[in-house]
Amino acid sequence: MKVALNINGETRTADLEPRKTLLDALREDFGLVGTRAGCEHGVCGACSVLIDGAPARACLLFAVQADGYVITTIEGVAPAPGELNVVQDAFCETHGLQCGYCTPGMILTAHALLARNPHPTRHDIVQAISGNLCRCTGYGQIVEAIERAAERLRVVNAQEAAGHANEEERG
Repeated sequence: MKVALNINGETRTADLEPRKTLLDALREDFGLVGTRAGCEHGVCGACSVLIDGAPARACLLFAVQADGYVITTIEGVAPAPGELNVVQDAFCETHGLQCGYCTPGMILTAHALLARNPHPTRHDIVQAISGNLCRCTGYGQIVEAIERAAERLRVVNAQEAAGHANEEERG
């Protein structure tokens, strides 16, 4: 089947078998290997991507089911090649990753949380990442990373809002 998927802001096309998972299509057909194959049963969260901004398990979706949706992978969250976004940077600073296998899914899950809740409590963060398994960190640094990213995003958003208010006063 010919599919056209909106991946990281770009329309990507491929001829895929209808039974091919989104995980396999991302990795094999589109070269986006940041999405990890973990349990392949939807339990571990390593294959998490964002579908229209919400976390989804790429191993549980057929690629053809993703047609018409906006798909964001870990490769699509950086502001520019070679740069890190706020969440990625916070994970590095707090040592919120060790082996790194779960990290893409954790970061995308954190993005979705912070997009819908800019003031998450520790409980909100723990709840949000509860579907993503990490065997290395014990989750403490991951929670700290998301708290740090939330704080930084609030500062950036406040500065942008103040800048827009100043522009409106002058204009």
